[in-house]
Amino acid sequence: MGEKSFKGYSGKALSVLQKFNAPVWSDVELITSKGNYKGIILPRSETADDLHVVLKMPIGYNIGIKAESITNINIFGYKEAHYQIPEKEFPRDPSKPNVKLLGTGGTIASRLDYRTGAVIPAFSPGELYGSVPELADYCNLDTEKLYGVFSENMGPEQWIGTAKAIGKEIEKGVDGIVIGHGTDVMHHTAAILSFMVQNSPVPIVMVGSQRSSDRPSSDAALNLIHAVNTAAESDIAEIMVCMFGPTSDVYGLLHRGTRVRKMHSSYRSTFRTIGDIPIAKVSRDEIVPLRQDYKRRRKDKEVKIIPTFEEKVSIVYYYPNMKPDVIDSLVDNGYRGIIIAGTGLGHVNKPVYPALKRAQEKGVAVYMTVQTLWGYVQMYVYETGREMMQLGVVPCANMLPEVAYVKLCWALGQTDDLEKVKEIMLTPIAGEITEREPSNGYLIYQGGLPEVEEFISRYVK
Repeated sequence: MGEKSFKGYSGKALSVLQKFNAPVWSDVELITSKGNYKGIILPRSETADDLHVVLKMPIGYNIGIKAESITNINIFGYKEAHYQIPEKEFPRDPSKPNVKLLGTGGTIASRLDYRTGAVIPAFSPGELYGSVPELADYCNLDTEKLYGVFSENMGPEQWIGTAKAIGKEIEKGVDGIVIGHGTDVMHHTAAILSFMVQNSPVPIVMVGSQRSSDRPSSDAALNLIHAVNTAAESDIAEIMVCMFGPTSDVYGLLHRGTRVRKMHSSYRSTFRTIGDIPIAKVSRDEIVPLRQDYKRRRKDKEVKIIPTFEEKVSIVYYYPNMKPDVIDSLVDNGYRGIIIAGTGLGHVNKPVYPALKRAQEKGVAVYMTVQTLWGYVQMYVYETGREMMQLGVVPCANMLPEVAYVKLCWALGQTDDLEKVKEIMLTPIAGEITEREPSNGYLIYQGGLPEVEEFISRYVK
């Protein structure tokens, strides 16, 4: 048992805990003016206020109780937490496929830091197996921790390193690859890997979780089970994102790496295929394709790894009254490429035109996407679009802005020839540009309407 303390507490919160002699890790019932709460007193975040006592409730969630509302504290014991998942040696079965789990960090590989109250990347892939033994039902799993960063800290170094690691695993003859990744920029990584890793003979499945492993509603384990099942058994040999389909635990979806996007900050069903439909549904027991135009698994070990990246590329999200100095500043700072997320069919205002002309004269590659996400750039329709094309702006069809960004970084990493860059950008490689958007590729349901509410009621109870 560690030394009892009031770690992290100060001010009113510290005073009330000292008054009732209730240190951190005490198993208590807080008697308050608004009701009673049972749980374990947690250390207070060093960056938080001094007005609340933090309680880990029996259901697994943390709540903050105003110190001034606490009238008494009943103490039942002391339960210091040592939040750690034991590592276990993975059982091997020669009859099962061999899958490699590459860890990069994120919530699927995380623990709760009680010092700050934050979720930090700390679980090794081996610890993940210790917490999800069902993985052994699908494959022989080897693990390697490439990085331990939150996804917002992923960048060229990690993308290039991950692409090279994938190539090495394929050369060794692995049957499938899973990449543990934070969800915030998972769609960026899925897109860049779709360009850096081409013609893979095996499934490459990116997976994460919206809610950390210490929460009862965590999606980490089920997402990981779905991803490992896909890597071991699926015949879909593409870069995919595997996350919850509906927000319930019914099934997951496999999204193509260049057409997927995170669309909600906290829902477990945050990832959606944009302008198309997902590749497949996946559950513990089966993988059901939703389309047939995917690349199939092969038995060879051939793969093309092209790990190039030019960092001097930016996305500019157009807004009304945007000034030309936004573009000028990028040109002045030596940026070689700019992706614009324009309005409507791909528009910006006329005051920006001189800056676009200057960018063209300086040899900067400028490409247009649409901030609507769904739909195509159509710069021939209005005078505005035609004028911008004369200024060197190249339309990107229905490429998503983030996908266009990483593809331009990748293209400029290979050549300085802007015509070759244009050829690379406008040649579909991994479904980033499609001939048409299917009728069921754009579905946004507006709540409140009777027919929509009736539909939603079947799935949301």
